[in-house]
Amino acid sequence: MTQPHDYGAKLDFSKAMSYGDYLHLDEILSAQHPLSPDPNELLFIVIHHVSELWLKLALHELAQAREHVKQDRLAPAFKMTARASRVMEQLISGWNVLSTLTPSEYSLIRPFLGNSSGFQSYQYRALEFVLGNKSEVMMKPHEHRPELYSMLEAELRAPSLYDETLKLLARRGFAIAPEVLDRDWARPYTPHDSVEQAWLSVYRDTEKYWDLYELGEELLDLEDLSRQWRFRHVTTVERVIGFKQGTGGTAGVSYLRRMLDVVLFPELWKMRTQL
Repeated sequence: MTQPHDYGAKLDFSKAMSYGDYLHLDEILSAQHPLSPDPNELLFIVIHHVSELWLKLALHELAQAREHVKQDRLAPAFKMTARASRVMEQLISGWNVLSTLTPSEYSLIRPFLGNSSGFQSYQYRALEFVLGNKSEVMMKPHEHRPELYSMLEAELRAPSLYDETLKLLARRGFAIAPEVLDRDWARPYTPHDSVEQAWLSVYRDTEKYWDLYELGEELLDLEDLSRQWRFRHVTTVERVIGFKQGTGGTAGVSYLRRMLDVVLFPELWKMRTQL
């Protein structure tokens, strides 16, 4: 029988860094602490841990993409946005696993959750801010953590990825209205006709504006997947708890359904009717 050493595999890690050492697996795999006696709680915790790790990567990639757009370096920005989209696909697939939790199983776990809720994920909130869905009131759940609040406030007041894209359009010579380019970045974005006209010009002459055209499509990929994530979220919640109030105090499914109406890059959608 072939043995591992026949392939030259290193077997002694008493004085060398192993796979587990590099990944700090002891810390990661010991971070799951179920509070209920129900064995299904491990599923609930692991899915949320995995989602937070994917969110960390998505934030990392989109922060880099935004900086590349700011510096007029679109080629590397495309790499980062494409990777963030693939991360979003992983986040969406997580709902498929969580939806295997039945109402009967979840009812045994829910009393142990207190008021904790994914609604309070500061990484998800930061992701929403990076993508332009700004809301100062959504920072309140983090007031008790000054370091998190400070991070979110900085992101709230920074230009979003779309804001930087619109500034790029202006630098490329498109007549973007001053009120779009010089505004309070902490406020929700209001669609503007000058932006729609700029995107129409890009999409009507893709050969001339190929990199901007590609950027528009990369942004649409991100929003498309964000919408799919929200849809899978509301569907999974309705499947598991029906129309009960969420543990975080929201109205549950009815609240999540309102989130389906969020539009991140409005002109990129609206101008398609005019093409």
